[in-house]
Amino acid sequence: MTAPVNRERSQLIPPAEVGSGGLSTGVGDFYKPLLGGIAWTAGAKWSTQLLTWAFTFVVARLLSPSDFGLVGMATIYLGLITLLSEFGLGVAVVTLRKMTDELIAQLNSLSLLLGVAAFAVSLAAAAPLGWFFKSPQLPAVVLAMSTAFVMTSFKTVPYSLLQRDMQFKRLAIIDACQALSQASSALTLAFLGLKYWALVSAGLIGTAVSVSLLVLSRPHRFARPRLESLHHALGFSRDVVVSRLAWYGYSNADFVIAGRRLGEAALGAYSLAYTFANLPVERLTDLVTRVTPAIFSGVQEDLGALRRYFGNLTQGISLVTFPSAFGLALVSREFVTLALGKKWESAILPLTFLALYASLRSIMTLPPQVLLVVGESRFVMRYNLAALVALPAAFVVGSKWGIAGIACGWVLAFPFMSAMICRRTLTKIDMRTGEYLEKLRPALNGSITMAAAVIAVKWVVPTAWPLYFRFACEVSAGSLVYFLTLWILHRDRLGGILLLIKSVRK
Repeated sequence: MTAPVNRERSQLIPPAEVGSGGLSTGVGDFYKPLLGGIAWTAGAKWSTQLLTWAFTFVVARLLSPSDFGLVGMATIYLGLITLLSEFGLGVAVVTLRKMTDELIAQLNSLSLLLGVAAFAVSLAAAAPLGWFFKSPQLPAVVLAMSTAFVMTSFKTVPYSLLQRDMQFKRLAIIDACQALSQASSALTLAFLGLKYWALVSAGLIGTAVSVSLLVLSRPHRFARPRLESLHHALGFSRDVVVSRLAWYGYSNADFVIAGRRLGEAALGAYSLAYTFANLPVERLTDLVTRVTPAIFSGVQEDLGALRRYFGNLTQGISLVTFPSAFGLALVSREFVTLALGKKWESAILPLTFLALYASLRSIMTLPPQVLLVVGESRFVMRYNLAALVALPAAFVVGSKWGIAGIACGWVLAFPFMSAMICRRTLTKIDMRTGEYLEKLRPALNGSITMAAAVIAVKWVVPTAWPLYFRFACEVSAGSLVYFLTLWILHRDRLGGILLLIKSVRK
């Protein structure tokens, strides 16, 4: 188990700067828990993912599509209620580090009350949901799955405290135990012929395992909530939950508009394009965002350290996501034709636009986290509410040109929203725009030369050659040119990253 980092000591030790990239490798900073947390999270997630995928394929053969569809109906409702039931209390525990033990105990009790309230809401909503979806089995499924609200209310504070203390190894192990117990339970119960109840019960078993391990790892007492003492924490939590609801709205608006205005076939093509465009981005950002809130919170009173971590994380993410996203946009036609077949040609242009959007989205996961730790939760809330108006409007206008127009709405509208929150972030941490763009320069330079190489290969390689061979040539040439560009133009940055990794391993 990784020992908690001494925050005060880490802020007093000046970090060593490496090359012109400004990559800190000081032994007293948070790079060790940062990279260690990402490594443990990635190792646990990806190692269990292979096994859970194998279990999922077997379960899919044992169950019918209607079994999965029934649980999917319940998940649509439960996903929304989950955002409300947690009410941002976990984010408050991680971010507001000056909260006393008594206040955390009150939040622990409040979390339990919110879990019970969410279950009560489900009691009232179960029957109407069954009527709406025309499914008589749905109310019982909703009620059973809603018991998880009460269970998870016990883990909100323990999980957040472990995250704040940077116990990422322990959290990764607990997440792996939950995934494995859920997958193995689903397989066992499906073999026993429980149909959709196998999926419902497996989810509850996984939740019970996770809650039990978290409470045992980081128990915390309860105390009667007093609204006057929780005023600041609840105000922060309110901003967080409104932000999450707004995000939930605009991040799903494109699917709703595509399905409503263009039909099922168009929605299917758009959904597939969105999934492939965001897959490489989501895999990396999911790992990073599990760790960064605690890191940013740990240096929230040291703007110099906050600038370093924000800048270096932005640089690291862009070096991975920019070439993968830009590369996918360049070879979208070949990729769709080879992987999916000609019947999915309508997904090619949306995939191109969505891949470009995904490159920007990958680095825009960090500014809201930084603003939360510097006391700008109200601005983050207003930003998400503005996005809830602007982005759906862009999707509606774009839908006149089909799903490609909806995808183009992301490319045209999202940069304006990103510029707004990015400018606020740079102002709050006293970071110059030029300094921020300098962090993106290696990835942009490499991506531009990579694009030129891919276009050149498209022009040179005869179209009579097999498509798979042309695709392989384009990918190989683009990858090679990207890494050569980094090595020739930004060797100091690569050397700084390698030195950082070596120092962390030591």
